[in-house]
Amino acid sequence: MTRIIFATTNRGKLKEVNELLNIPTISLIKLDALKNQPIPEVEETGSTFLENALIKARAYFSVFQEPIIADDSGLTVPELNNEPGVYSARYAGPHASDNENNALLVKKIAGLPIEKRNAFFHCVTVYKDDTHEEIFEGKCYGRIIENPVGSNGFGYDPLFFIDELNKTFAQLGTEEKNQISHRGRAVNLLTEYLKKMI
Repeated sequence: MTRIIFATTNRGKLKEVNELLNIPTISLIKLDALKNQPIPEVEETGSTFLENALIKARAYFSVFQEPIIADDSGLTVPELNNEPGVYSARYAGPHASDNENNALLVKKIAGLPIEKRNAFFHCVTVYKDDTHEEIFEGKCYGRIIENPVGSNGFGYDPLFFIDELNKTFAQLGTEEKNQISHRGRAVNLLTEYLKKMI
């Protein structure tokens, strides 16, 4: 069994990535499951998702000396100067809840016509071990609606509407979401890579 540390404490994200990887010989563990080991605070100071993912992968690898998967992802609304972007998780403040972030986004798009509410989710996933540093990316396009719909997923999922499916991310079942999501696309590429590695 190969143990890989996933550089997150987000249970929803861990669940998604575990289901996407689905490699029986890999045990994926999140940071706060590392008992009796101090978990360093890593500041995401990058201006892009790629920079932040690399910062996390390199920092945690230097501490644990074990294979690391790190990702950074978020929502970009071009009409809002590409907000929330790398600040997606803390859009409404450092410890903001999903509801607070969503409320701020809805407030900012209020009054914008539908054609100016286009948005995309972007995920950059990095795998790092002692000899490899590989980058995988995925994007998913949709638009922002004002009233949340659906109870699945997390983050901005209830506001992210995909016209082709006539559903928000939060209305999709796990399998359906994994096929089209930004994280699904990035982790599928990672999965193919890991299958060749192990």
